[in-house]
Formats: sequence, C-alpha cells, structure tokens
Amino acid sequence: MFYPLKFKPVYKNYIWGGRNFEKFGRELPEGIFAESWEISCHPDGVSIVSDGEFSGMSLPDLVQKFGKQLVGRSLSERDASKFPLLVKFIDANDKLSIQVHPDDSYALLHENEYGKNETWYVIYASPGAKMVYGVKPGTTKEIFARAISENRVEEYLRYVEVFPGDVLNVPAGLLHAIGEGIVLAEIQQNSNSTYRVYDYNRVDKNGNKRPLHIQKALDVIDFDLSGRIEKSKGLEVMIGRCSTKKYLVANNYYSIELYNIGEKIEENADGSKFYIYVFVDGGGKINYESGSIQVKCGESVLIPASMGSYSLEGSMKFIKSYVPEIKSDIIAPLTAAGYSEENISDICNPNILV
Repeated sequence: MFYPLKFKPVYKNYIWGGRNFEKFGRELPEGIFAESWEISCHPDGVSIVSDGEFSGMSLPDLVQKFGKQLVGRSLSERDASKFPLLVKFIDANDKLSIQVHPDDSYALLHENEYGKNETWYVIYASPGAKMVYGVKPGTTKEIFARAISENRVEEYLRYVEVFPGDVLNVPAGLLHAIGEGIVLAEIQQNSNSTYRVYDYNRVDKNGNKRPLHIQKALDVIDFDLSGRIEKSKGLEVMIGRCSTKKYLVANNYYSIELYNIGEKIEENADGSKFYIYVFVDGGGKINYESGSIQVKCGESVLIPASMGSYSLEGSMKFIKSYVPEIKSDIIAPLTAAGYSEENISDICNPNILV
C-alpha cells in the first residue's frame, strides 16, 4: 500500500529570498522565493502529495488516516498526531534577520506549539559567505539587551564562514542568522516559532519594517552556548563496498545522517519509524516492493514507517532524518564501529541525548 512519497513544494516569498531554487531544475513562478517547505504538517505550510495513489492528499490527512502505520510505532502519541519534523530548502539571497528559537517548554507555554531545534546542511555558498552562529564570548543578557536598545547588535555577533557540505546544528536558544549567498537544507522540529532580534532596519515593499520580538528573544537566548557550539564534523562508517554514512547530529528530536553512495544500498522501514530523505547531490532511484521512483538533487522523499524493504541506487549524496531510538540507532552502531563515548558525544552539541 505504501510507497515513497513526494510532495508539492510550499514556497515562501520573504524579502531575503531569490531565484536559486532554479539551480535544482525547478520552474519557478515570477518573484522571489526564500523557502521551499518540502515535507510539512505545520498549518503555516501544509504539504500535498504530488503523485501516486495518495496524490492530492495532505500530510495531515495521511497522518490522521494511517497514524502509526505512517509515522511509526516507536513515536510518542504527540509526535504521531502532529508529525514531529519539518524539512525545507532555504535560499538566502540576502541575509536573514538575527533571530532565536524557543525550546519546547517556552514554545508550548507562549506559542502553543513545539519549540524549534534545527540543523543546516549547506548545499551552496558563495565565496566568503558567513553565518551568525551565536554571540561573542563574554556577552551576557544585560550587555546584549543594552546593545539592542542602542542599535549595536552587530558588535556582539559571532560569525563563521561556511562552505558547501558544512553542517551546523542550531539548538533552541542559539542566536543565529543565515548570511547572504547561501542555499541550504534545513531539518527542524515541526514549529514556526521564531523571535527576531534585529532586521537591519529593512522595510518590505510597502515600506513597513518586519516585527521584532525583543522580550521573548531575551527570555530564550542561551548565552552560555558561546564557544560551546561548532560545525558538526560527524562520525563516518562504511556501508557496502564504496558507500559511507556519516552521523552528523543526534538528539531527542531527530537524527541526521549524510549518505554518500556509489552503488545500491538496502534499507528497511520495519514499522518503527518514518524516514525523510533530502537529496543534495547527484541522483538515482528508490526501489520498493511494487516499483521505483527517480530522485535527484533538490528533491525530498518521505518513507512511510510500514513501507517495508527498499533500496537506494545511484551516485548521490542525501540526508536521512528521523526520530531516533538513541541507544539502538546511534550509540550501538557507532560503538560497534569503534567510536568512543567521547566521540559519540561530539555529534550531540549541546548534549541533549535521551
């Protein structure tokens, strides 16, 4: 019954967007596009199946109809009903606002939704492209609040240069911003809670500034993260003869793994959890019991939890994300591959393992 699900992209035309999704071979409508929501159960951008038996159905409708057959028996009831992850592509043709996301406890109290932990995989970066990745060491809440009031926010920002293939984990509480000239894939909790601190005094096409959320941002920024969070180098293991899998980030919310394959690899959706694949280079196909689908860079696919055995075949890189069972999905295979407990903790920064 189940098959690999592709969805129609949901485009967002925020003021910092561009036309770089055309690099994926997409035909875009007129205008600028900042985000393409690829797999989303969030009411601000609901995904619609683009082909196959379920064509035209929304992801929320699929979740309601099939429940844990679709999302997996290992997920909590809350995750099963709301679908826990959201995947998007971002085209930062201009720099994003300086912002921060709340954690679950704050977001559930103030926004009635999940908090927002997210991770970025850089697909394209123009020479010299940078991200805001926290604040400078020594910056306190009091210092930063004064800087906001005096319009001196940029003096306290920590910048890191980024390159294609870089992975940056952005936990809730980390002040951040994507710089101009970057296209990336983002895997995040199913949330749209963002608190802007500073937006370079920009105005939209109607001459209006976008709203800021100063007090909420100051409530949730974790200034202790300064100097503790770095790009994820990952832990790599061999799969097959000429393919690798790199564990990039693992936490309570998601595991993110980068595959680099040059052959056919076997996978299995045994009913315990769904999987999302985001293709970031090359192409190939996904074979399943009753057929196969072609995939290429710039596409995303949802594998239902109860789909059964399947394989990925081709020459390509892709990100696999899912809600992990930490001990069996992360610790056990990495320990078997010879990694120490200290090595494994490196992909959990900050350390929020179950």
